[in-house]
Amino acid sequence: MASKLDNIFKQRKQKLERLRGRGVNPYPHRFTQTHTTGEAIELLDKQKGGGEGKKVSVAGRITAIRKMGKASFMDIRDISGKIQLLFQTVNYKEAEMELFKDLDIGDIIGVEGKLLRTRTGEPTISVAGFTLLAKSLRPLPEKWHGLSDTEIRYRQRYIDLIANTGVKDIFKTRSRIIAAIRQFLDKRGFIEVETPILQSAAGGALAAPFITHHNVFDRDLYLRIAKELHLKRLIVGGFDKVYEIGSDFRNEGIDSEHHPEFTMLESYEAYADYTDVMTMVEQMVAYVAQQVLGKKEVKYGKDTVKISPPWRRITLRDAVKEYSGIDYVKYPTADGLREKMRSVMKEVDPQKNWAKLVDELLKTFVRPRLIQPTFVYDYPVSMSPLAKNRPGEERVVERFQPYAGGMELGNAYSELNDPILQRERFVEQMQERHGHDEEKWTIDEDFLTALEYGLPPTGGLGIGIDRLVMLLTNQASIREVILFPQLREKEE
Repeated sequence: MASKLDNIFKQRKQKLERLRGRGVNPYPHRFTQTHTTGEAIELLDKQKGGGEGKKVSVAGRITAIRKMGKASFMDIRDISGKIQLLFQTVNYKEAEMELFKDLDIGDIIGVEGKLLRTRTGEPTISVAGFTLLAKSLRPLPEKWHGLSDTEIRYRQRYIDLIANTGVKDIFKTRSRIIAAIRQFLDKRGFIEVETPILQSAAGGALAAPFITHHNVFDRDLYLRIAKELHLKRLIVGGFDKVYEIGSDFRNEGIDSEHHPEFTMLESYEAYADYTDVMTMVEQMVAYVAQQVLGKKEVKYGKDTVKISPPWRRITLRDAVKEYSGIDYVKYPTADGLREKMRSVMKEVDPQKNWAKLVDELLKTFVRPRLIQPTFVYDYPVSMSPLAKNRPGEERVVERFQPYAGGMELGNAYSELNDPILQRERFVEQMQERHGHDEEKWTIDEDFLTALEYGLPPTGGLGIGIDRLVMLLTNQASIREVILFPQLREKEE
């Protein structure tokens, strides 16, 4: 027995055949627009009635049809908004009437006509002529005006974008956020560059990579887990300020803040340290919020987050001590720290090393409390193999992470530029990860060679674009700010 959807699909295909039988091309090559729907409405508003009678040509998808005999109405929507169409069908020729009868919700049409306002003040185009631009064979989902099924929304984002205008707004805002970041960095003299996505070594972070194979070279390659090592090569080569915005890939879990493909900004500035980068971050995020939202405070969940500098600064040791009651420095071994953590936590992973236990304290007790923008800084060296030690400190490095809305937004540090020490750190990480095949830490010999030519003092930064967009658009899930998120394979 055919389903309702099958029947509608069949009916629309019949309409398509009728249209073609009458010599109508249901998929023409182009249509000339004079205005978007938003521009047409603006024309009416700006001229305070003087816009009435102006001829416009607009195009969009039909989202409502109200057939009322001699005068019928439709709504069409494009990227800028919605406008009402008035069809006075008594004025149309027979061929136009036949086409009008075969229009459905979801079809894309182009119209020409004069602007007017109805008695209720609704901006309207009185349609003198119209053209079918694309026949929709599938109906929009039932209750599509409030489509909420996340499975459909994420798997068929095109339906989500049609149905939920607020979703379009999120991604328009995302585009503006990235553009504002570029403006900010370009004004500061940074150069935007592109580095390889396919890499011979999975370096720059401790994460499980995606592995692929190059047939011609007959070798395995990794999708990059970070941009860091190639960008620092450019600093060695004499580019003093560089940045890149692009995708990184980590073959790990998915949750509200993690996705296997994500967008990162990484920047590196010669002759700077992590305090310079802190100042740049708070200024950049405030600049972006002002440029994109027109304000420096945002609503995130039930909280108001005030983005204006200066942001709070607190050491990792003090933050963990304040929110968990544990001074991890007093417990220098994994077993000792694990035993202490059991006094404040129900479960503690017996396999985690000391660095991962400290990270667990940070994620469990500190991060959820950091609603207002905060820099947590000065991390144990075992957590940060690419960072430079604080002067006079053997176990502490100059690293910080920015937090806001209870989320980690990024990672930054004064870059380690001693090639001998960097090799030692890499070897330690290799030994530490022995037997943990899911997380690759490979020694990038070419990167170490680059360091041997001399890397100047450098401040490095990574900011998660997806999480920044989540914060500035008040979204609790990373999937809401990624156009096509990864999903499990659909069951037939």
